[in-house]
Amino acid sequence: MRLLDWAVLIGYLVYVVWDGIRLSRSSRGSEGYFLAGRNIPWWAVGLSVMATQLSAVTLVGATGQGFGDGVRFVQFYLGLPLAMVILCVTAVPFFYRAKVYTAYEFLERRFDAKTRALTGLLFLVSRGLSVSVILAAPAIILAVLFGWNEAVTILFIGATTTVYTMIGGVRVVAWTDVKQMVVIFFGMSVVMFIILSRLPAGVSFLDGLHLAGAAGRLNAVSWKFDLKERYTIWSGTIGALFLFLSYFGCDQSQVQRYLTAKSVDEGRVSLLMSAFIKIPMQFFMLLVGVMIFVFYLFNPSPLFFRQVAPEAVAAAHKTEELERLRSAYAAASDKRQQAATEYARSLDSGTPETIAAARATFTAAHKEASAIRTEGATLLKSVTSGSDDVNYVFPTFVVRTMPAGVVGLIIAAIFAAAMSSSSGELNSLATASAIDFYKRWINPEASDAKTVLAGRVATAVWGGFACLAAIFMTKQGSLLELVNKYGSFFYGSLLGVFVLAFLVRRVNGTNAFIGLISGMIGVWVVSRVTDIAFLWFNLIGCVIVVMVGWTLSFITGGRREPTGTD
Repeated sequence: MRLLDWAVLIGYLVYVVWDGIRLSRSSRGSEGYFLAGRNIPWWAVGLSVMATQLSAVTLVGATGQGFGDGVRFVQFYLGLPLAMVILCVTAVPFFYRAKVYTAYEFLERRFDAKTRALTGLLFLVSRGLSVSVILAAPAIILAVLFGWNEAVTILFIGATTTVYTMIGGVRVVAWTDVKQMVVIFFGMSVVMFIILSRLPAGVSFLDGLHLAGAAGRLNAVSWKFDLKERYTIWSGTIGALFLFLSYFGCDQSQVQRYLTAKSVDEGRVSLLMSAFIKIPMQFFMLLVGVMIFVFYLFNPSPLFFRQVAPEAVAAAHKTEELERLRSAYAAASDKRQQAATEYARSLDSGTPETIAAARATFTAAHKEASAIRTEGATLLKSVTSGSDDVNYVFPTFVVRTMPAGVVGLIIAAIFAAAMSSSSGELNSLATASAIDFYKRWINPEASDAKTVLAGRVATAVWGGFACLAAIFMTKQGSLLELVNKYGSFFYGSLLGVFVLAFLVRRVNGTNAFIGLISGMIGVWVVSRVTDIAFLWFNLIGCVIVVMVGWTLSFITGGRREPTGTD
């Protein structure tokens, strides 16, 4: 990076830490530290909810997905608005009126202590893995850009985030999220503007969309019903619906957000705000990736965006094959560039017949180049370990094409995304650890001061765990899919327990506890013996828990226990 880039990045980091320490002065007592005194305005809560989701995984993974696969990943979010409406009617009033700190505290009032403990433990495991993925993403970016050691980078980001989260609690997290969302949106808008300004003369944004459509990058909806297919209209509206219900309704990282709102109504509005802004926001991230694809139609495109170590290729005796593929891809890319230029020109002045012919020529040239790139991806996996090439598309594009100052701005946006998500999740992990385990099992008579201290210690411990696990996560595949895949192993079963708590009066704690264990086992079995896409795990886990718990209530004569919500 150039001097201006470093100035932008360092200035941003200094401001975030200073502002976090400044805001921490108003976090008094356990309710102030864990729930911000329940006085955060709805718009700030809504932005914080979105920031917790909009991690560096989104910036890196979504843009890479858009480049390589188009916008069809947006189907993943189609069930989000319905999920938020359901939660506004059920979870928000239940949790808020119960005056609880965590979602799992509510389960003890409805069921028993063992159900609270198990659900809290499952949250800690799933969220601990998730925050590790979030820390891994920017480490990959900086390693590509500057050759920095991934482990050192993870420790730097993780330590910085842990410090201001540990000091200030959820109030600092929420207000820092608001500022970081501004940085993220501004940075990505600048990238889109620069991409469009660097398209060849005469090639407009609409021409770029025509090219992307001809290459299959704008196929947003698939009506194919196949449980093995990851992203279809059915997995997005049914499978993902259950994922979002469990994530926003059962996951402490999200429940804690709307518990900081001033009232039930403001908590509801914050969720609805997130629901109806998230889909266009996610589409925009994917569209940035699509326009990066269009940019490379008219500019030299690398076979790999990830740097390939020559010694790794030589050790695998693949040097000749690699050079053959690079040469073939360069030739195919030149052919595709010519075809793309002719197609773009025909859109302005051609007849329907010439446009159709130019489109067919471009499509054929693109298929040829894509086939070579696919062959190259197979070679890449055979000689190296680590994440998919799609995770390197956006950072490589930024460092090679963005002007001075903008690179620093985008790195700051990536830091903002990583820090906003990881700080929110670290804070929720600390809250669950302090409230559901320390104060419940270790020191029930703990004072406010000791409970807050336990929360700060837990923040440090979870920050350390996340950093160590993140080093392993950098060796996995697509980060955007990875974070949702891990969650899908847990979320459906957790959702099933809350469905029993809210809707099935006869079920008691033992029924729910056995149902939860059955759901976890069921999802594990399905993942091992079938090829069903991970989004359906949420539906499967929820159904198993509800069916087992409901059936046992009739066999054992289960009864409803007091809710404590009045």
